[in-house]
Amino acid sequence: MADQTEAPYLDSLVAYVARNPGRFHIPGHKGTRADPALTAALGEPAILHDVPPSIEGIDVGPEPTPFQRAQRLAAEAWGAERSWFLVNGASGGNHAICMALAHATGKLRTGPPDRGPVVVQRNVHSSIIDGLVLSGLRPTFVAPEIDPELGIAHCVTPEALDAALDAEPDAEAVMLVSPTYFGATARIERLAEVAHEREIPLVVDEAWGSHLYFHEGLPPGALQCGADLVLSSTHKIVGSLTQSAILHLGDGSHIDEDVIDRSVTLVESTSPNALLTASLDAARRYAVTEGHELLDDTLATLARTRERVRETPGLDVLDERLAGRTSVAAWDPLRLSVDVRGSGATGHRIAQLMSAKDDVILELFSENVIVAVFGIAEAPTASADRLVEGLRHAVEQIGPEDVEKRGAFAEPPPWGPLELAPRDAFLGPQQVVRFEQAEGRIAAESLAAYPPGVPNILPGERLTGPTIAYIADSLAHGGLVRGASDRTLQTIRVVRE
Repeated sequence: MADQTEAPYLDSLVAYVARNPGRFHIPGHKGTRADPALTAALGEPAILHDVPPSIEGIDVGPEPTPFQRAQRLAAEAWGAERSWFLVNGASGGNHAICMALAHATGKLRTGPPDRGPVVVQRNVHSSIIDGLVLSGLRPTFVAPEIDPELGIAHCVTPEALDAALDAEPDAEAVMLVSPTYFGATARIERLAEVAHEREIPLVVDEAWGSHLYFHEGLPPGALQCGADLVLSSTHKIVGSLTQSAILHLGDGSHIDEDVIDRSVTLVESTSPNALLTASLDAARRYAVTEGHELLDDTLATLARTRERVRETPGLDVLDERLAGRTSVAAWDPLRLSVDVRGSGATGHRIAQLMSAKDDVILELFSENVIVAVFGIAEAPTASADRLVEGLRHAVEQIGPEDVEKRGAFAEPPPWGPLELAPRDAFLGPQQVVRFEQAEGRIAAESLAAYPPGVPNILPGERLTGPTIAYIADSLAHGGLVRGASDRTLQTIRVVRE
C-alpha cells in the first residue's frame, strides 16, 4: 500500500516555486505581476503557484511523475483500478464518459430517436445531456421513482432498469445517478447486477458522493457496490477547489481504460490549472488521513441538528426513514434536507427569508424541500447553529400572504416525446421563437432549472404546453434556467421543420 500521507503533486509544485526559477513560460503574470486587487483577494501564494503544465519534475520527466503518483494514490484511496484528475469539473467528466461510450460502442444515431445504445436515468445532470450532444449517442431514458408526497425524484429501481434493458436489447451501457441532489443513494449493487447480467457496464454519476468511502457510518460508495465507472465531484463534500473532480474506473472488465484516457484527453484543457490539480492531491490526503475523525464529529453534530430542526414548528427532515422505499437504499447524512410543507410556505420563500434575515445561503430550494450541504472538514457546530437559527427566524416571518401563495406552482409535467437525437436537434437547422409560442415545436437546446440542474427540456424533445408553463412558473418563483441561448427565456431556439 502506498503512503497516503504524501501529496506528491502538491509537494513538487511547492518545490518548484521555492526554487524561484526564471519563468519564461506562461502565464503572463509570471507568479508576481497579477492585478493587485486579485493578488490581495487570493493571496500571493496562489498567484505564485499558478504554474502551467509540462514542467519537468511535476507532470513530465522520469515516470512515475508526481502527477502520475498523485492519481495512483487517488485510485487507491477510492478503491479504483485507475483514476483521472479533472479540472473542468464533473461536467467535463460526464462529457468524457459519453465520448468514451460512443467510442466503445460505435453506435451513434441510427434507428428511432428515442431508442439508443445507452440507457440513461431521466433526471441526470444537464452535463450528461451536453455529453450526448457532443458524442452523438442516442439515449433510451428510464424514469426514476417520484416521491408522491414531496414531489422530488429519488433513484431508479432495479425493476425499472431491467424493463428498460428488456425494451432496448441493443443497449451497451447504463448511466445512473447516486446520491441524488437530495441525498438518496440508489441500490447500486442490484443495479450493477442487472447491467452485468447483460454484459454491459454501469456508469454512476456520484458527484455528490465523494465522501462515502471514508467512514463506515455512511452509505457505501458506488465503486464498492460494483459500478464500472464512477464520477466523483470531490469539491462538493471532500473539499478540493471548485471545478475539480476525479473519474474512477472500477475493475476494468467492462470498459477499456485506454478509451477513457483518450476521451478525457479529448475534452480536457491543454492548460490544466495547477491549483485545482494540487487541491485534488491535498484533498485526497486529507480525506484518507483525517476524514474519519472529521466525519465522526460532523455526523454527531448533524444527528443533533436534525432533532433541533424537527423541534421547529412546521419543519421535518428527510433521513434514513426514506430508505427501504423501492429505489432508495440509504440516505447520505451530510445532506440536511428539510421538509417545509408544514410551515405553510414554499422552500423558495423559506430560502428568501433565510438569506434576507441571516445571510444564510442554501444549496437547493424547491417547492417542498430545502437542502443544506455540510462538508467533511468544517466547523459543524457553528455552521449547524447558524442554520437552525436561520430556519427558525424564517418560519417566524411567514405571513398569510406566503401561505396563500403555496400551491400556486405548476406540477412537474411528463416529458415531451423525443423526436430527434439530441445531437441532431442541437446542430440542425433552427429558428428562434417566442418562448410562450413554442408549444408543439422541437427544442434545439436544453433547459434545466437550477438548482438542481436536472433537464426539464432536452434537445430533440417536442415542447408541450404543461412543460412551458412549468418552466415559466419556476422562473417566476426566482429559479434560474441553464441551457437557453436567451438567458431571460423570452425566446427559445427550436428545430426548423
